[in-house]
Amino acid sequence: MSDPRHPDKTIDAKNALVVGMDERVYESTKLAALFDELVAQGTSAKEILRNIALQVPEVHSPKTRISLTELMTACENAIRLSSDRHLPYRIGASIHISTYGMYGFAILCCPDFRDAMSFAWRYHSLAAPLATIEFREEKGFASWTIEPNARAAIDPRVYRFIAEMQIGIHISLMRDIMGAAFVPDHISLTYPEADDFRLPADLIGCPIRFSNGFNRIVFRSDWLDQAARLGNKTTYPMIVALCDELLGELKLRVGIAGEIRALLLRDIANPPTLAAVATLLDISDRSLRRQLRQQGISFRGLLDELRSHLALKYLRTTKLANEDIALALGFSDAANFRRAFRRWTQKSPSEIRTE
Repeated sequence: MSDPRHPDKTIDAKNALVVGMDERVYESTKLAALFDELVAQGTSAKEILRNIALQVPEVHSPKTRISLTELMTACENAIRLSSDRHLPYRIGASIHISTYGMYGFAILCCPDFRDAMSFAWRYHSLAAPLATIEFREEKGFASWTIEPNARAAIDPRVYRFIAEMQIGIHISLMRDIMGAAFVPDHISLTYPEADDFRLPADLIGCPIRFSNGFNRIVFRSDWLDQAARLGNKTTYPMIVALCDELLGELKLRVGIAGEIRALLLRDIANPPTLAAVATLLDISDRSLRRQLRQQGISFRGLLDELRSHLALKYLRTTKLANEDIALALGFSDAANFRRAFRRWTQKSPSEIRTE
């Protein structure tokens, strides 16, 4: 197990980006897919967008930008409004490679399927990520590991909804890339079989295994050995350059808060002070405070945000004791950690572990 004081990143350093939940920087692709699926089921558009600062015409506008909080709110609304047990998978399966614009075009242009998997992983920040993803290949099998955003761990229903929607997206995109015949070897899920959602094994075509250590799509590596019929070695580098520009624009929209989050994550157990961060960013304390105020964020709020998300991740995905998590996050003892955790989530660590 890696040192919890230095959490692993799932995107390489070149493309690392730490975005706050409330920053409206993402295209509305996934929200639009959710919206369309629920409208097709006869659901009120107004109810789908409840507590989301969008009007109906904005849902499909290329100019619209949403936050991860708004996307998660849409998922919560969907859970409340629909009794369709396959809804999250249906939403994911309705998202195709063409939906993702330049990011999707770059995946299509990859000269081989292994490059396509690597590209999708490294540039996942462009796809309004409600989950972290990781691709790996070993011993004749390849896999995608999917872990919903730590905030989703507060509500087990939201966690399952996001996990199954992301699985639907992955399978849809892999069938777009590798052909409609693509079938995983199996899918594993961290949670036991539930009554609210269920992946449609008949549509996916493989066994579903519950109560495992990871949410994971596993498939034979020989799927990656096929020729990429739409790959283009000439176009690919040009499209990658355009995606680099999109990442740069995203970083600009995130602003100073994103840079501070990245610095704090270097050693969350011993985070730098505001003055130290200002020095690292080569600006004055006063200027740093002013820029944060302009974004409606405080330095303390950023630190609490990161600590709460990491705490949820450790509680959900590891067996670390509260004392170890407290140490990893820079708290003097477990009692202080428990008090802070309840302030962040209105729940205790033990409640998260038992859900």
